[in-house]
Amino acid sequence: SRYQGELKKYFASGAIGYAANGDIAVRDQAAVPLTERATVKRLVAEDNSDRAALYASIAKANGQPEWEAEIRQTFARRWIEKASSGEYYQDTGGNWAQK
Repeated sequence: SRYQGELKKYFASGAIGYAANGDIAVRDQAAVPLTERATVKRLVAEDNSDRAALYASIAKANGQPEWEAEIRQTFARRWIEKASSGEYYQDTGGNWAQK
């Protein structure tokens, strides 16, 4: 619900994108009006906190907490595959590309 309600417009503008580690990241702070920058940083931090909890929970539920890195990579690939046209993502080398 955070995506539809608050993050979608920042993905669409290119201000944020999908990071290679399964998180989201501020990609272009200049694309965010100055009055909204603190909000965007907060939204990204909240979303990443939820993502970290999800990845850890999945690893723990499988009895393999050491799998968290692999789970992150799997989810990162899926987030990127499901990204809308025009949204940005980070490749494994850390470079940003537009879908």
